Amino acid sequence: MLVAVLALALVGPVRAQGPVKITLWHAMGGARYEAITKGIAEGFNRAYPNYTLEPLFTGSYAETLTKGIAAIRAGNPPHIVQVYEVGTQTMIDSGAIIPVTDMVKPGEINFAEYIDPILKYYTVRGKLYSMPFNSSTAILYYNKDVFRRAGLDPERPPQTFDELEQMGRQIIRSGAARGAVTFGWPAWIFEQMFAYHNKAYANNENGRAGRATKVLFDQPFGVYLASRWAAWAKEGLLIYGGREYAPNRAFLAGEVAMLMQSTSQVSTIQQGAKFAVGTAFLPRIPGQPRGKSVIGGASLWVLKGRGRSQAELDAIVAFFKYLNQAAQTAQWHKDTGYFPATQSAVKLLEAEGWFTKNPNFLTAFRQIQVGPDTGATRGVLLGNFVQIRDITDTMLERIFSGRMTPAEAVRVSAEEANKVLEEYNQTYK
Repeated sequence: MLVAVLALALVGPVRAQGPVKITLWHAMGGARYEAITKGIAEGFNRAYPNYTLEPLFTGSYAETLTKGIAAIRAGNPPHIVQVYEVGTQTMIDSGAIIPVTDMVKPGEINFAEYIDPILKYYTVRGKLYSMPFNSSTAILYYNKDVFRRAGLDPERPPQTFDELEQMGRQIIRSGAARGAVTFGWPAWIFEQMFAYHNKAYANNENGRAGRATKVLFDQPFGVYLASRWAAWAKEGLLIYGGREYAPNRAFLAGEVAMLMQSTSQVSTIQQGAKFAVGTAFLPRIPGQPRGKSVIGGASLWVLKGRGRSQAELDAIVAFFKYLNQAAQTAQWHKDTGYFPATQSAVKLLEAEGWFTKNPNFLTAFRQIQVGPDTGATRGVLLGNFVQIRDITDTMLERIFSGRMTPAEAVRVSAEEANKVLEEYNQTYK
């Protein structure tokens, strides 16, 4: 008896096993922070009391990717990290991830129900590597009030580059706005135009038939596109507003009539605008082949880590199943403007009359499904794509400011990008 009591004293009190914890590093700031922490994380924790999801905001997309890679190298990565689409090849090559299709058992999640372009972006050579989460594309936002003041039909935005030029000139002449258009994420809009016109951005079918070793934006289409935009900037039709979301300010201030920007900004722009906001498909270049807009945004990657237990892996799968629920996917779309990623979520939104009441949320969803499925329209995979996008952003800044001719800037930037690819591919052979 005494021995038993002493043994219990040495062991200490018996503790009940608590919930299994998993961590998620993400880049969702602003209103999207509330959607992921209070909406998704708290909802999952209530629905699955045996698990606890702990989300942590780790900065911008680029910062989150950098911190994720650093944590992998240090041996203490989170369970899940949100990585934007340009990090896809880097994550695949890291050797530190568990592909989604290696974790989820057949029948646990019906991946065939996901919207085709979203699923195909993150499927590389037959394997789904990451969990689709916050997918977007680029659309045209326009100020209906400016269109009215300029004598234009506010329900008929430009459908082509030619129409954008004509309408833009009328807007500026009328004094309704200082400029016609600005670009959010300019380098991404540059990439979009290649997919939108069914042009490859890199060799080996945009890196999907084999590792990309060379960019193709210095080919005639890229030079033409850069030259056309340079002419807009010189004429005052295009106002350069900076990178990423910075150009939103000029649009919301009424300085420019149109904005090419991510669909993730629908809620933000509608809430911040003091004018009627319209949305439309991106304008096309007449005479060029038809492609379709390509996926942006980010997905969720599972990291291996040391000593990952089966219980932790089960918790991750449970979280992905929770995200897959139609109600959760639909609410995420409502809160953020990101795509409703599954057919069941779309049907739920349609049954609620959501798109009828909120037509600006429907624009991108319609646009992403129109056009051929080719290597050019599935999206480009590049090693160290983050650095290459920075190179093309700098290229566009040189062009818009007149520091370089379009042909020179494109040539120099392609050479820089190809050097980055060569160095990357030597590391990951």
